[in-house]
Amino acid sequence: MSDTENMDWQELDQGDTASDTSNQEKNNEEPEGAGDLEAVFDVPVKVSAVLGITNLTVSQLLKLGSGSVVELDRKVGEAIDIYVNNRLVARGEVVLLEEKLGITMTEIIKGNE
Repeated sequence: MSDTENMDWQELDQGDTASDTSNQEKNNEEPEGAGDLEAVFDVPVKVSAVLGITNLTVSQLLKLGSGSVVELDRKVGEAIDIYVNNRLVARGEVVLLEEKLGITMTEIIKGNE
C-alpha cells in the first residue's frame, strides 16, 4: 500500500486547511466544522418531550373525556425527558413563553444513559 492509502480521515482533513482557511475568513460567524454539517441542516427530525408515562387498559382509555385526570409517573417540578427520533438526548423543564409552552434544556445526555 502507498502512504496515501494509509492516511486516516483526520490527516486528509488537515491537508485541506489551506482552502478551509480562506473560507473561514470569509465567514467568521460559522463555527469550525459547521460547513460540513450544512448538508443535514434541512433533514427533519422528530422531537418529543415526555412529561411522564402511565399504563392504562383500553377500557380505561375509552372512559377518558374532557377534564379527565391521568396520573403520570413523575412529580411536579421533576425534569422531563426530551427525545430526538426516539432517542433520549436531554432533560429539561416546561416553561411558558408568550402564552405558549416551551422547554428549557437543563441537562444534555451523552452516550447511552
